Amino acid sequence: MPTRIAIHGAAGRMGQRLIALANVDPQLRIVAALESAGHPALGQDAGIVAGMGETGILLSNQFPLEADAVIDFSIPAAAMDLLEQCVESDTPLVLATTGFSRQQQGVIRQAAGKQAVDHLAGSEGKRHIPIVWAPSMSTAVNLTMKLTEVAAQALKNLPSGVDVEIIERHHRFKEDAPSGTALRFGQIVADIMGQTEQTHGREGRPGQRPQSEIGFHAVRTGDNPGEHTIVFGMLGETLELRVAASGRDCYAQGALLAAKWLANKPAGLYNMNDVLGL
Repeated sequence: MPTRIAIHGAAGRMGQRLIALANVDPQLRIVAALESAGHPALGQDAGIVAGMGETGILLSNQFPLEADAVIDFSIPAAAMDLLEQCVESDTPLVLATTGFSRQQQGVIRQAAGKQAVDHLAGSEGKRHIPIVWAPSMSTAVNLTMKLTEVAAQALKNLPSGVDVEIIERHHRFKEDAPSGTALRFGQIVADIMGQTEQTHGREGRPGQRPQSEIGFHAVRTGDNPGEHTIVFGMLGETLELRVAASGRDCYAQGALLAAKWLANKPAGLYNMNDVLGL
């Protein structure tokens, strides 16, 4: 039986690709294409908006009751409203939006039943749902995160020290910087190697680079769908891990895979490592 999915942010760039790819996947059935209440495309066929012909699914702001999972590619404020609806209806959620505040991140963890934030006011007695939450849904990105972990473990005690820089490129329309994926790469490294500072770009005369920092550099250009390079700089040699998308379908395919995996899972906070078995 196909997994019934709803797509939130269905008229956006990622939402359109989700509609197109899910519509031809025999393991999936789209039951709702969701957009904000004031969106000009409300009432239009989601397939036509996605440039692939009629699907019979109209863009709506009405939350579906029959979905096995909801995929969210939107903005933080809209995603938080959706999260509340998913909790109220016990609907699993694939959360692919980035740029959440620390407070919003706490609410997400609370919704998944994470004990670390169960002390938050009003958390007692609330229902919890299964959530796949990842800064990137790409299979290659998540594999690169695993390789970054391996590299950090191998290099953390190098006598001469290691300088870590993270360079990311995205399209001109991206609103947050650095990307959530770049920040996650940095967190993986810092958790293993112990860096305590972040530097976002450099100018002037900042002086000698301390090994206690990770440097982040965000490039915004054209329609670049996303690329990340993690640089481990040593004396005499350099290791670079680079992953690049050639289109948005890699993110959409990963989110659809996550939705299939998440349906009927128990409440909890999952990531793409869980989905991919890494």
